[in-house]
Order: sequence, then C-alpha cells, then structure tokens
Amino acid sequence: MIQMLRSFGLPTTAALAVALACAGRQQSPSAEPVPVSTPPPAATAPVPRPSSWHWLAIDSANKTVTLTLEITAQPNARSALINGYRNGEAGIVVPVGWTVEWSWHNADTASPHSLVVMVQREKLPLEGGRPAFSNAVTRMVTDGLPPGQTDQSTFIADEAGWYWLMCGVPGHALAGEWIELRVDPDAELPGVKVKSVNGEQ
Repeated sequence: MIQMLRSFGLPTTAALAVALACAGRQQSPSAEPVPVSTPPPAATAPVPRPSSWHWLAIDSANKTVTLTLEITAQPNARSALINGYRNGEAGIVVPVGWTVEWSWHNADTASPHSLVVMVQREKLPLEGGRPAFSNAVTRMVTDGLPPGQTDQSTFIADEAGWYWLMCGVPGHALAGEWIELRVDPDAELPGVKVKSVNGEQ
C-alpha cells in the first residue's frame, strides 16, 4: 500500500501516515455506525376501568344492583358506620328504574340498628319513617335489629332524586349514621362516590 501511495507522489512519511490511518479504520469496525434495530412498539393495553366497590355488584342486563351493607362501630365514635362511612361521606348512585337489592348486617356488637331510604329534606329526621320506595327498609326500623342480625330487601328506584340511606333508630342518623342515595336519570350504571373522608368518626 505504501508503494502504491508513493507512486502517487506522496513522500514516505505521508504515505505511511495514510496507510496507518486506513489500516486503523479497517481494524476498528466499531468506529463505523452500526444500525440500531428499534424494537416494535408494545401493543397498547386497554386502560382498565376502575373495579367496582366490593360491596356493590352490577347486573346491567337485568338493571339490578346488589348492595352488601354492614353496620360497624368503633370505640368512642360519634356514630356507627355504614360500610365504613358516616355523615354522608359516601353516596350510592343508581340509574332511574333499576332494581336495588340489599343484604344488610348489623356487625355492631353493642347496639341495635336499622336501615331505611328516605327523601332528603332540609333536616335529617329524628328517626326512621315511611320509606321513599316500597320495601326500602329493614324490619323493626325504629327499634333496630339486635347485634348480629341480618335483613334483605328489594325495591325499584323508580323516582329520581336525592335520598338518605339512614339508620331509623331514634338519634342514630342525627349522630351521623347515614350515607346518600342518588337516583340519577342521567346515570348509565350504578356506582359509589366518596365526598369526603375527614377522619371524624
């Protein structure tokens, strides 16, 4: 190669430098750009919908929502809790015309409780009264069912509006033992909305 370069009139030193540069390039393949294979884009996974609350089951084919409701109490609490909420912290949304089935359990070991759906007005009533929907009430609404008792009920939410889902035992709802029920003409499916959890129980 040096002889060939010298034949082009390059001095020996210059020919040697060019030969070494060329030889270095040939011996270092990593100096040349290497094509990078780009992995194919990952398949876009569908965004999962939020899982429904464990105590709310939806049967959209039959337009039925099943609620599993439990009354619990904590030491020194102002009121018992309905599925962990009190004082309207949570609200159940049901489309108009859907059937609501509930399975209710009094897990408070110290006090009787009940459950009734009543139309929201300016003030919570002292005790439970006539339910807003036929059969939307547990047995013994004002006396309450003893600890450990259960009850089931089924009603049709056939009128839009805002309702209290409250304990009917005198003074219990006023102390905070209630959540909301919204029968919504615009809702497509039932759900639960948490308004606030302020830690006050």
